[in-house]
Amino acid sequence: MKTKLIGWLAGSAAVMLLLPWAAVTFVQSDAGMAVTLLLFFVINPTFSIVSGIFAGKSIKEMWCLPVIAAALFLLGTWAFFDAGEGAFVIYAVVYLVIGVASMLVSSWFCAGKRR
Repeated sequence: MKTKLIGWLAGSAAVMLLLPWAAVTFVQSDAGMAVTLLLFFVINPTFSIVSGIFAGKSIKEMWCLPVIAAALFLLGTWAFFDAGEGAFVIYAVVYLVIGVASMLVSSWFCAGKRR
């Protein structure tokens, strides 16, 4: 289980830290807004849902995945976009809520299958 946790932590770092860095570094300024919107409204929420579902399958060991993903998002956006921007805190809270909700639903479904 520990190797799966390490893999998900590495994936979280890649999605929440490396993708914003790559968007700032490699994308031309005219396409930067489109890539940023894609990150904020498609990729990051999808990753939050998927990591929450995975965490719900083993909630006792993996409960920290949605929290870490939201924290890494905040760290990445503050590092590569605008440090201290309050709007990014709102996004991080939304990603946290999405991840925790999908974790709880997944845990509920997994518990129902075990009965």
